[in-house]
Amino acid sequence: MNRFVSICMLPLFALAAVAAHASEYLPGIEWPEPPVVTPGEKNSDPPSDALVLFDGTSKSAFDNADNWKVEDGVLIAGQGALVTREKFGDCQLHIEWSAAVPVKGNGQGRSNSGVYFMSQAEGVGYEVQILDSYQNPTYFDGQAGAIYKQQPPMVNAMRPPGEWNAYDVIWTAPRFNADGSLNSPAYMTVIHNGVLLQNHTELAGKSAWDTPPAYTAHPDRLPLRLQDHGNPVRFRNIWIRDYKKLEGKQVAEPRFR
Repeated sequence: MNRFVSICMLPLFALAAVAAHASEYLPGIEWPEPPVVTPGEKNSDPPSDALVLFDGTSKSAFDNADNWKVEDGVLIAGQGALVTREKFGDCQLHIEWSAAVPVKGNGQGRSNSGVYFMSQAEGVGYEVQILDSYQNPTYFDGQAGAIYKQQPPMVNAMRPPGEWNAYDVIWTAPRFNADGSLNSPAYMTVIHNGVLLQNHTELAGKSAWDTPPAYTAHPDRLPLRLQDHGNPVRFRNIWIRDYKKLEGKQVAEPRFR
């Protein structure tokens, strides 16, 4: 076929491609209907399927809460970590927090706390850091929004002390094989005040201050823990929801119609 004929026939091939893709593709998967969830009036309000951990009144969702105070609808960190009574695996967490005023300390000594996913003991779990990082230099993998000692946030989205910050965290729990070896690692997505800080970041293991991160096998569901670091960090509007990807059932071969 000469060059002139090839060029002349290009529109025919193009038309054939368009015709082929004009047919509807049917993947042959029968999906369950996604359940209806009513969002809150504001984006920060809990949706209809969320478990509210703190609504401004009761600490009943937590153990070890006697030394944490509730004042004017705000939960103030006290001695000892708060631990949820419920256990969670894959989940979505919303939590709002505020650095203390007047400002005291610097670096890691300024409004230090943390959210530990799948915590089995004090200071053990997978931590996203809470810290007053507003004009407060510290090591980058220890500032607000860091996966502690593993991954700094992409940006610093901290509001000034006394103003409210919001974390929205998507947590994907690690999976372990029957022999205790790691099957798949944990992942964390963190949005701070509407700004993406961690995008499905892979974790190297549990967070620790004095040892490298590492995985050890643990149950599929464990409590959430709010850290006490000796600073009066304030919290409000804490809610959490389990999530599970829909699983479809292949009922026919993929085809076009």
